[in-house]
Amino acid sequence: MVTHTRNWCSAFRPSKCTHTAVRSEHTPGAVGSFLSSSWGATGGSVPCSRALQPWATAAPYIGLLKAVTPCIPLQVRRGPRTVQSETKYVELLVVNDYELFVQMRRSAPQTRNFAKAVVNMADAIYKEQLNTRIVLVAMETWSTQNMVSVGDDPLVTLRDFMKYRKENIKEKSDAAHLLSGRTFQSRSSGTAYIEGICTPARGGGVNEYGNVGPMAITLCQSLGQNLGMMWNKDRATAGDCKCPDPWLGCIMEDTGYYLPRKFSRCSVEEYIQFLQQGGGSCLFNKPNKLLDPPECGNGFVEQGEECDCGSQDCSRVGGACCKKCTLTHDAMCSNGLCCSRCKYEQRGVICRDAVNGCDVPETCTGDSSKCPHNVHKLDGYMCNSGLGRCYGGRCKTRDAQCQALWGHNAADRMCYEKLNIEGTERGSCGQDSSHSWIQCNKQDVLCGFLLCTNITAKPRYGDLNGEITSLTIYHQNKYLDCRGGHAVLEDGTDLGYVEDGTPCGPNMMCLDHRCLPVTTFNLSSCPGSSSSHICSDHGTCSNEVKCICDADYTGKDCSVYDPIPDPQPPDGPEKYKGSQHIYGAVWIEKLVIIVV
Repeated sequence: MVTHTRNWCSAFRPSKCTHTAVRSEHTPGAVGSFLSSSWGATGGSVPCSRALQPWATAAPYIGLLKAVTPCIPLQVRRGPRTVQSETKYVELLVVNDYELFVQMRRSAPQTRNFAKAVVNMADAIYKEQLNTRIVLVAMETWSTQNMVSVGDDPLVTLRDFMKYRKENIKEKSDAAHLLSGRTFQSRSSGTAYIEGICTPARGGGVNEYGNVGPMAITLCQSLGQNLGMMWNKDRATAGDCKCPDPWLGCIMEDTGYYLPRKFSRCSVEEYIQFLQQGGGSCLFNKPNKLLDPPECGNGFVEQGEECDCGSQDCSRVGGACCKKCTLTHDAMCSNGLCCSRCKYEQRGVICRDAVNGCDVPETCTGDSSKCPHNVHKLDGYMCNSGLGRCYGGRCKTRDAQCQALWGHNAADRMCYEKLNIEGTERGSCGQDSSHSWIQCNKQDVLCGFLLCTNITAKPRYGDLNGEITSLTIYHQNKYLDCRGGHAVLEDGTDLGYVEDGTPCGPNMMCLDHRCLPVTTFNLSSCPGSSSSHICSDHGTCSNEVKCICDADYTGKDCSVYDPIPDPQPPDGPEKYKGSQHIYGAVWIEKLVIIVV
């Protein structure tokens, strides 16, 4: 029997523990700590100059006005958020296996409460340090038997679980994690696919049994892997990322004796880099349906609510616009990236900047307080001055991959032609089901084993499996250095191969170690598109196969010219209370006298 639980448990307050939790050898930690204040709180302070409206910029004494006008928080006009300052949301689906159900005395409510406590503790850690919420959106409990084989090897269990998720679980989520009641025969207490968030096939992990504290830390670790964090043991050993708390340890390292509560600076940097490179695009979409029944005050606008100022940000910038989850008189909104002083931002205002050349900025629609869903360019767009191609929101080149993995550039094409047709450990297009090396076809050599130059050290990520391939070729009166290595991550991914989406010829891209025409990736499938025109030449085709129109153009195919009107000053004076605002008015009056 499979129990699907809906409308259950999603309060994000960590439970207080009455016992001392001691970390076992199965619970790895991490290195260092990160001060959450350095992220910049959502809706934090903004320079006074930002308080001026666009129509004020033509005033002849604008410099003086900037200097003397006091900061008024409600007057601040929101600018586009960065990946650090904008709150991220991981919509999490949890599956409790049969062993966990047995551990909880075969009680479905007790199993649900246990899983809720684990998620709540993980959410508290992510919220405090990474400005990221772990939102429980669905839960499934296997109360009669496991629906997949849960064995001693967590990686095998992970692969089977992700296959089950793809084929059987209908609820949408950014990540699905299995909470198991058994202990794995592994050095770590769980595993997950690196950078797998937002993808049904790789957005997930498995976590072994423990008390609430240890299991919550394991969930933090496996979610961290989904979000691009690595085990930083090599960097910690080298002193590059030393944990400042050797007693408690940090979350992504094997240090300490008690439950770690901090992410190292290295882990935070890896998370930010993952987001800035275009990963985790789904994290910027705020959920509107939780596992709990709708509840006023939880900070999420749910069915039956016009607004919800339960969050600190909303209370600070929009509390006057929302009372008991109902908008006040004349208020259109209370908070959101496209809400300013209880009114919708004008159409065309950028609410989320592009993070790289494969991303697109989101703009307000003029009729909603929400910033549109975070999207990126459809696979196949050119990037990096024409040297790369966009794939999954990232710009792919062999040079960039070599730099990231080894710190050096890609090798000459001749290296690929020489080695990847061998079909051996030092050059191939992967392995078949029997683990035999596959020879690359001549047209696919640039999509096989990744060959770089001057490799001498360990890879920056993963563990080196085997020896480094090293070959010197004399070609056209010069020596070519050809080197590569199999850098294997904990989830089994071999980083030593050219990534999907990498250019392999004119209008060609790699996919599954094959060099295919860009047309295979459906670049021209958006409305108003053809072989030579995308979105009527007035927009960008997104990964949702929808046109994102340029300013002044609308319509599904961006063919309608609809210029954005110039901003107009608000009707009548704004009514602000307090001596601070009177002080500003006195200065403005003095300025008028001087001008006269």
